[in-house]
Amino acid sequence: MLKLSGVLREWWSIYMVLLGLLAFAAPTVPSSTVASAKQYVGNEACAQCHASIASSYSHTHMAHASGRAAENFIPADFIHAKSGVHYRISEQDGHVWLSFDRPGDPTVRGQRELLYYIGSGHRGLTYLFSTDGFVFESPINWYGKKGTWDMTPAYQNAKEIPLNLPAFTSCLHCHVSEMQPPIHGTESRYGMPLFIHPGVTCERCHGPGSDHLKGGPIVNPAKLTPERRDQVCMQCHLEGKVAIERAGRHVYEYQPGDNLSDFIRYYVLADSSKLGAVSQVEAISESGCKKKSGDRMSCISCHDPHDSPSEGRRVSYYREKCLACHGAVFGAKHHPSQPDCTGCHMPSSQSKDVAHTQVTDHRILRRPEVSPQLLESAGRPARLQLLPFPGSAGAEDDVRDLALAWESLAESGVESAASEAERLLRSALNKSPDDPAVLSALGYIEQKHGGTERARELYQKALAHDPNSIDAATNLGVIEAQAGHLHEAVKLWQGAFQRAPGRSGIGMNIARVFCEAGTIDEARSVILRVLEFNPDLGAAKRLLQSLNRTPASCGS
Repeated sequence: MLKLSGVLREWWSIYMVLLGLLAFAAPTVPSSTVASAKQYVGNEACAQCHASIASSYSHTHMAHASGRAAENFIPADFIHAKSGVHYRISEQDGHVWLSFDRPGDPTVRGQRELLYYIGSGHRGLTYLFSTDGFVFESPINWYGKKGTWDMTPAYQNAKEIPLNLPAFTSCLHCHVSEMQPPIHGTESRYGMPLFIHPGVTCERCHGPGSDHLKGGPIVNPAKLTPERRDQVCMQCHLEGKVAIERAGRHVYEYQPGDNLSDFIRYYVLADSSKLGAVSQVEAISESGCKKKSGDRMSCISCHDPHDSPSEGRRVSYYREKCLACHGAVFGAKHHPSQPDCTGCHMPSSQSKDVAHTQVTDHRILRRPEVSPQLLESAGRPARLQLLPFPGSAGAEDDVRDLALAWESLAESGVESAASEAERLLRSALNKSPDDPAVLSALGYIEQKHGGTERARELYQKALAHDPNSIDAATNLGVIEAQAGHLHEAVKLWQGAFQRAPGRSGIGMNIARVFCEAGTIDEARSVILRVLEFNPDLGAAKRLLQSLNRTPASCGS
């Protein structure tokens, strides 16, 4: 997935009473300008000349990867045991609603209108809702393989309702067509409608069709160079361990025929034997089939992007794909009584990163029960190694992206990545002294090490080049608050909170400062804004109770 913000909280000794628990936001690549219009025309226009293909494609999961919530309504009614919250999804008069409450707690009760669905439901599905123009993911997901509702990935053990999960472009990009870019400087605030065409349209693989309707050319992925051909699939079927957008670019700006590496760089861990939910391209590169076939083999060697075999013909369909290379004679001798090649050589296993989800092993192992990766690593000490994928000229030398990848790995909890992240970031700063993402990331490291003045300098420089950097403003605000410059801190936090009101820690900081300054009404207003986006946040609810007492207090 693209680098998301993590949270680090520390107690600052002298300002603990005044500021309470301060939230650090791990640095991310800053937003750039709004992408230009892609001039999509939609599947209906394509169907005028390609009726048969359009008809078969309309039955694929990709064609139904997104849409209006009412068009893929799946009712829900379950209680999450860890939090005690009762979730329901229901439909009324063409509108779909998420309702939530915690029995016995009157402060936890509400609903959100669900506007869009993301995911066909075959493997999974989630809904999106909007709060004051900011778009968030539903806290619960439908897991198609298990046929069950449960908490969204990474929040299986949440004790509070996560209603402030931003709908990031890294997720939307792969499920929608002609999406609205986020409003500049904000986190997950989009123009509406969120996307123009539902699902993955023809143009996601063939490029914008407006000129083609006038007789102009259109992209045929099969006729691209092998590298560009494979990137058409890679844009959505490769997640890697870390994905870093290139400086000033966004992956949603990519169009078929472009060089995907100009927009985003993917990094994988060497010797990783665990499969992620979106690891197909990475996995197939490890297969003997791909290594022996080279550029002749691609995703479309086995998959028809315009059609999906029905369950009844799935076994014979993929067997024919295997025998196209291995030959009928081989097929007659190789387990002729067991025609399901994929059942043996591409078994499903549990995803390492998404609960209740199985993934097909695209490594096409000769003996799946004994993984070559496991055999190779047996008896050897684990060595963390992050590699660009696919390997391309210059990728290893791009210190900026590699440094941010290591920093992302460190912020995800891999402690052994921290030293390499710091080393590379210092090198990247020498090569890219004005890059706001590098400046902010290195400032974060300096801040954690106690290098306050150097961190302040780096954050200020980052903001000079990207005034809308939410992370730099938030972390610089912590430094200013620690130094007693509360006016400067609040000003930084207010700007960041306005652009990202789903980040509750920023609002909590502001409210505590207002409360200690005796401006109770202002503190209450900020806390209500926090609870608007995160109504089950215990710290915010407790502070609001203290503010509403007579006399008001700032809590413990």
